[in-house]
Amino acid sequence: MAPEYAMRGYLTDKADVYSLGIVALEIVSGKSNTSHRAKEDTIYLLDWALFLKEEGTLLDLVDPSLGQDYNEEEVITMINVALLCSDVSSAVRPTMSSVVSMLEGKAAVQDFDIADKSKSMDEHKIARLKR
Repeated sequence: MAPEYAMRGYLTDKADVYSLGIVALEIVSGKSNTSHRAKEDTIYLLDWALFLKEEGTLLDLVDPSLGQDYNEEEVITMINVALLCSDVSSAVRPTMSSVVSMLEGKAAVQDFDIADKSKSMDEHKIARLKR
């Protein structure tokens, strides 16, 4: 397995799975991966989704233009799969075939510990997300 060098411009293992997770979050939310604010106030969609997961309000991520015209269970599944796919550790990310099975309902969506993920967000970032 290749080492992870994403921060240095190298492609990481399971980068396709990570990208799928981010695109899925963009589709569900109707938003871009990053907010269009000043650099110091940039909020990433993944951080926002993790925050909402921790708060127990994942449906707040859904594009408001949908109104109530969506299946809540399917949306929650999509968001949870997207969060699994976008784990910082490629070793934790599911394989693409597992992703397909989870989205088709043929496999249970793996659970992950949100507390470990939110520890990586500093208090300043969390305060900005709560605004």
